[in-house]
Amino acid sequence: MFILSQKHSVADQFLAELRDVSIQTDRIRFRRNLERLGELLAYEISKTLPYGPTTVQTPLGVAPARTLRQPVVLATVLRASLPFHQGFLNMFDQAENAFIGAYRGHHINSDEFSVEMDYITSPSLQGKTLILMDPMLATGRSLEKVYHALLRFGIPAQTHVASVIASPEGVDYLRKRMPECRLWLGAVDDHLNEHYYIVPGLGDAGDLAFGPKE
Repeated sequence: MFILSQKHSVADQFLAELRDVSIQTDRIRFRRNLERLGELLAYEISKTLPYGPTTVQTPLGVAPARTLRQPVVLATVLRASLPFHQGFLNMFDQAENAFIGAYRGHHINSDEFSVEMDYITSPSLQGKTLILMDPMLATGRSLEKVYHALLRFGIPAQTHVASVIASPEGVDYLRKRMPECRLWLGAVDDHLNEHYYIVPGLGDAGDLAFGPKE
């Protein structure tokens, strides 16, 4: 597991602005900070991927180079992930893309809620690098359901899960249910409250990025 905030960097500034209620009202800035954090996490993930040697022709000669050996697929949970996804796409600009509509449904009881998933589109994942992203890792149930739904498109060579803010409960859940996946996080917060929201968190990322929904 990699946690970006464990070492001081400009990511600290982006995270602080995402959380700050006086700055959150600026939607374009909120989206841009999600995008920037996507770029930073994509760069960190890129350090672990397989590369192969090649050469490129320059105006003055032939230069040695290294390029990715496995195609990358960026899988995004709609809608809050769209700016975060753009940050990854800025780095992996030749990546294929998958999109999933998944959200919390009705509460079954005080300790459980359903996860609804009504849309999924994906290229083949067989033998590729899958990066699954959602800016908020709360309980982990939505990401687990999305991940297993994606596997019908093929078995990735490796899978990375990226979130901006996570709860300890969500981290533990995914590490137990999806041990083959590596987690890449901006920060891990204190806990989930009784409504399964991350505390201190930042609120509803989808609403802050795109406006409130009915």
